[in-house]
Amino acid sequence: MPTSSAAEKRTIIRNVRVFDGIADKLTENADVLIEGAHITAVSTSPIGDETGRETTVIDGGGRFLMPGMSDAHVHLMGNANGYLDFVTGPTGLLFANTISEAKRMLLRGFTTVRDMGGDTAPVKTVIDRGDFVGPRIFPSQAMISQTSGHADFAFVYETPLPFGGSESRTDSIGFTRVADGVDRVLAAVREQLRKGASQIKLTVGGGAASMYDPLYTLQFTPEEIRAAVQAAEDYGTYVATHVYTVPGIRRAIDAGVRSIEHGHLADEDTIALIGEKELWLSMQPFAEADHHYPDPDRSEKNRQICRGTDDVYGWAKKYGVKVAFGTDLLLEPQSAPLQSTMAARLGDHYSNVEALKMLTSGNAGLFEMAGARNSYSAAKLGVIAEGAWADVLLIDGNPVDDLSVIADPEKNVKMIIKNGEICKNTL
Repeated sequence: MPTSSAAEKRTIIRNVRVFDGIADKLTENADVLIEGAHITAVSTSPIGDETGRETTVIDGGGRFLMPGMSDAHVHLMGNANGYLDFVTGPTGLLFANTISEAKRMLLRGFTTVRDMGGDTAPVKTVIDRGDFVGPRIFPSQAMISQTSGHADFAFVYETPLPFGGSESRTDSIGFTRVADGVDRVLAAVREQLRKGASQIKLTVGGGAASMYDPLYTLQFTPEEIRAAVQAAEDYGTYVATHVYTVPGIRRAIDAGVRSIEHGHLADEDTIALIGEKELWLSMQPFAEADHHYPDPDRSEKNRQICRGTDDVYGWAKKYGVKVAFGTDLLLEPQSAPLQSTMAARLGDHYSNVEALKMLTSGNAGLFEMAGARNSYSAAKLGVIAEGAWADVLLIDGNPVDDLSVIADPEKNVKMIIKNGEICKNTL
């Protein structure tokens, strides 16, 4: 458990109603003590000053205090940049936009994110050392795809790399990595680990945003997927797979994948199998208007995916599946604020307390699967408890009673503390 030193900042948040990320009930009239980057006490008795140490006291005024929220499926670079930015924009601007979006994401109350495609390990580095403001990041680095797969952004007239072609633009900037065959998949996985990936992202089925792959397609052979899983496990971490359909999900499960990303076109038996295997289902509460596509084919794929949302959430609850919350907003920077709306939309499928747990301690359970690749393992994420990371939100209103409060962070999130530092204070 982390210990404090006399040199660390000492902050007391007084008179708050604490949702700790785990319990169903709030702790009323509580004081929370933060020393340095950690929470060191939660008490219903007043916490006093300490002789010889300066203490910052914040009067919570009876407001709601909760752990910082998390998002298990973001694309920081994809949130921050549109398609033309990727194809024609200067690389420096792509990263500058990403750093700017990281700050906006933190100010929406998301203090930890799992990035599922993009060269975000360098962004994580500059945020973690305090040069820029943003959430904690679990980077996957490049999305690994087969040729003509979900993360193949090459133009149709370009020759694939194995036949004498060159890297696509998105491959060259580390947003994607196209790899065919066991040897190339192994190299691609190891490349992402070398670049700082916490976990590996593999695209094993069709998607709405991609140009060449109908939703029904199976991508990567079982041998290729197993090779990726083995390479990740050798580094103490896991593979997460983009996939929607029953055949794709079952192929991924058979190959040893630990996290199914999306799964909106699954059937009841397949969701039950995910629960039986104690795997993670990283879902997104999609609505059709969340994404916009320039052609009828991709728009229809989006409609099909969204139609499966209600059923899959219902089956996941029925079979006790470990479900994580993510947003997967991509290539439409103007839509990035929908992250808050989508978090509140969890209330359409879960009780408010269940939704808040998923947004905090629930997602943190998935993040911990990165094992030794988890650079934040020195303390707990997603909880307000002694020894946990000091990532907390002070909110006007009570999300246990009205989850829509979190949909308007500019108005309702009055204070954001991450790593013990106050990032926003509008009290």
